[in-house]
Amino acid sequence: MWKFNPILKPTIWGGTKIAALKQIEDAPANIGESWEISGVEGSESTVASGPDRGLTLAELIRRHGAKLTGERNLTRYGERFPLLIKFIDAHTDLSVQVHPDDTLAQKRGMVNGKTEMWYVLDGSDSDARLALGFKRPVTREEYPELARTGEIESVLNYCPIVPGEVYFIPAGRVHAIGAGSFVVEIQQTSDATYRIYDYRRLGSDGKPRELHVEEALDAIDFNDTDARKSEYIDRPDIPVNVAKCPYFTANLLNIDTEVMRDYKEADTFMVIIATGGEADISCGGETMNIRRGETVLVPASATGIVIDPKGDFQALEAYIP
Repeated sequence: MWKFNPILKPTIWGGTKIAALKQIEDAPANIGESWEISGVEGSESTVASGPDRGLTLAELIRRHGAKLTGERNLTRYGERFPLLIKFIDAHTDLSVQVHPDDTLAQKRGMVNGKTEMWYVLDGSDSDARLALGFKRPVTREEYPELARTGEIESVLNYCPIVPGEVYFIPAGRVHAIGAGSFVVEIQQTSDATYRIYDYRRLGSDGKPRELHVEEALDAIDFNDTDARKSEYIDRPDIPVNVAKCPYFTANLLNIDTEVMRDYKEADTFMVIIATGGEADISCGGETMNIRRGETVLVPASATGIVIDPKGDFQALEAYIP
């Protein structure tokens, strides 16, 4: 099992919640993202401790191979870890954006597109909201003017949020994370983002941030009008599926008693993201503590995994189906 050094991303819209979550002293006041596990080129995670300390994620896969990823994942993805895990703190609104699917991304020279999901950690601000798709169908012809003038905000489907909600964002869905939102993001390993509208903000260089209105044209699903939160029923001490797509599966764990998990038959690694409380994870004679705000990678070869909570413990499990 491994923990990784978080990759902190200061942004013009970031806040203080990530620093508080991770108890980081003397942190900048504008951390927008913490990349917990990343195989993105130029932002690769490194192992935080133990005999593999300092290895990049690709080097870790090279050392452990299918024992880490599973045979199927190693064949499919090689040394490129297929999931990117983040915490995102929106002190102010994020840009309105969209991600390409695999076909468009590869046509444009990228490895893959970007489908993602959000789990809401905090939306305590009374007006915290997310934008998911459109309120009505939008035409390709009217879209550029909507983006240019900012009127695109008037056609977005905004959803107020509360902690514990889950939202699925397939490639092609126009979306935005609103001010006051604090989420866990599970996504394909990709940084492919087309920024459509950014409230006429200036970047750190004092210039308007780059927009990708034309590039986004072929990525957008203009008829995407039925987006809403994902429905699930929380069941104590039983994994509850909250997202499933070809790129990842995510389960919610809400436990207050010891549980056993075994992923070997699935032939895949498991990422455990602690969203509340604290627990010890044990397997193969190794025990690792995890608490809210931390993430652990469990190898595909692990068996007889025991999660022993210290009181109430909540976490997300993410893996490749």
